Amino acid sequence: MPVYVISVAAQLSGLHPQTLRQYDRLGLVSPDRTAGRGRRYSARDIVQLREVQRLSQEEGINLAGIKRILELENHVEALRHRVAELEAAAAEAGVMQAQREAAVHASYRRDLVRVQPQTGTALVVWRPKRGGRTE
Repeated sequence: MPVYVISVAAQLSGLHPQTLRQYDRLGLVSPDRTAGRGRRYSARDIVQLREVQRLSQEEGINLAGIKRILELENHVEALRHRVAELEAAAAEAGVMQAQREAAVHASYRRDLVRVQPQTGTALVVWRPKRGGRTE
């Protein structure tokens, strides 16, 4: 993936390089750094710079509000990722449970004895004794 120095990132995002430095100081966009501490902006960083500018200019949101919005969006994304992990784990656990159940059923099926239904026509009537007396 390509990375851009601050001057190129400023041109691509339509912002002044000093604005990019300010956004970095505020934590709105955190570009990677070189060994000499130079900023290197990724394509994702450029998109985020444009979004910060849009929220600021078009929506009228202050930079503190934008920072909070970005934090919440990142948190939501992390939660979505965690939900996907948990759903995958639950599906895997369901498959494993079904396999264990099948193994248990297979182990005792050989021991079952078929019971033949009785063909008699006898009818038994039970009548409780009244008053608790025995006759």
